[in-house]
Amino acid sequence: MKIFSPAISRLARLRLWQIEEWVNDPIAAQREVLQELVTSAQYTAFGRQYGFNHLFNIRTFKQTVPVHEYEDLKPYIDRMMGGEDHVLWNTPIRWFAKSSGTTSDKSKFIPVSEESLEENHFQGAKDVLTMYYGYNPDSDLLSGKGLVIGGSHQVSQVSEEINYGDLSAVLLQNSPFWGSWIRTPELSIALMDEWESKIEQLALATIPENVTSISGVPTWTLVLMKRILEMTGKSSISEIWPNLELYMHGGVSFVPYRDQFRKIIGKDIHFLEMYNASEGFFAAQDSPDSDGMLLFTRHGIFYEFMPIEEYGKKFPHTVGLGKVETGKNYAVIISTSGGLWRYIIGDTIQFTTIAPYRVKVSGRLKHYINAFGEEVIVDNSDKAVAAAAEKTGAAVIDYTAAPVYFSDEGNGAHEWLIEFEKEPADLSLFAYELDSALKNLNSDYEAKRHKDIALRMPVIHAVRKGLFNEWLRFKGKLGGQHKVPRLSNDRSIIENILSMA
Repeated sequence: MKIFSPAISRLARLRLWQIEEWVNDPIAAQREVLQELVTSAQYTAFGRQYGFNHLFNIRTFKQTVPVHEYEDLKPYIDRMMGGEDHVLWNTPIRWFAKSSGTTSDKSKFIPVSEESLEENHFQGAKDVLTMYYGYNPDSDLLSGKGLVIGGSHQVSQVSEEINYGDLSAVLLQNSPFWGSWIRTPELSIALMDEWESKIEQLALATIPENVTSISGVPTWTLVLMKRILEMTGKSSISEIWPNLELYMHGGVSFVPYRDQFRKIIGKDIHFLEMYNASEGFFAAQDSPDSDGMLLFTRHGIFYEFMPIEEYGKKFPHTVGLGKVETGKNYAVIISTSGGLWRYIIGDTIQFTTIAPYRVKVSGRLKHYINAFGEEVIVDNSDKAVAAAAEKTGAAVIDYTAAPVYFSDEGNGAHEWLIEFEKEPADLSLFAYELDSALKNLNSDYEAKRHKDIALRMPVIHAVRKGLFNEWLRFKGKLGGQHKVPRLSNDRSIIENILSMA
């Protein structure tokens, strides 16, 4: 298949001019996307309810259609899952991406239309490949196979026509036939939902392959790679897959994992971050050195950005691309070709650059600690954990944190549960470095830590290996995109995990 690489590289360069078109004029691209969405959905039940045939500009659209969370759209989605057409979108919806979220036990079922598959998910994946070949024209990526560490749910049926599964299962089931030529493992293994057995089968199936790329959540990718080294007796992944050149990741920050990946792979490869969720494929790095991910503005999604202080209002103030600022936290609101209208996806992002528009995920609307006015977000905690690990020679697998509130015993603090791959020699020094890093990253935290008046030093517990996975298994969330919430104002999660320690 190596002969295909030069041809693919030429095709990628041809596609680049189309990408440059919406990169150079993203605001016009967004206007066109919204016009197409509203026009397509004007005769749906939702479109009739909100008079889509009279919505001629962005301002009127925002004034007419309220912002929705999942519970607001659930009655429409229930009708669609019952087989009713033309509810939120004008073409039949036969697939739903099941997402349990991060903290909720309730499943969400995100409608996936043919248009959202083709215009968004699949086109986004093609553009990632195009951009990769753009800055790496001599790549041999397609001379081998891509290892996909994906879903944790088998595809299930609501009825003869209606199906659901997690996003990767939906994408795999709807991908073109030739996808199996460039992907490993086979579908029966890729869709296994029992993760201990799945890791074994993934390892056995992929060790003999010529793997040139890997995509998956960092935690489970590390678990798989470590198991492969155990099974083969090799000291690095590059000994098993010498042509490996790319790791694509998303879902959680890669900052705490980068050094572990470099060590276990054993050679320099490209790392590429993608922002792909059940609701849509939003962004990806357009070059390895870019600060943030290029926002996809011509892929069937219209974006609005809500300052987080507006959260909870029915008609919150939102801004478009023309008025966003770098370094400010926004909640992402989307309208899509799958029938999500002014839908809050729950992530918070920051723009890292304006020309072009690049973003990074800074956290979740409900995943932060602000018990004392410190406003610590996941982006802060990920960087602080990475800095503390570097300073103390530690390696972190995962963590979660929550506030300790004022009591007769003392003032407030942040309590951390950290699962280490390699524990620091001095846990108190790790706590000091973590605290120092948070002070440098977050002035509100620094102010609250002044003389221990509001916040004292962090309280850190090094928990045994495997505890977080035990908790996820107990919650029925082991594997795939499920993860331990990094930050929460609610102590129930950290106390529940501690009870299992």
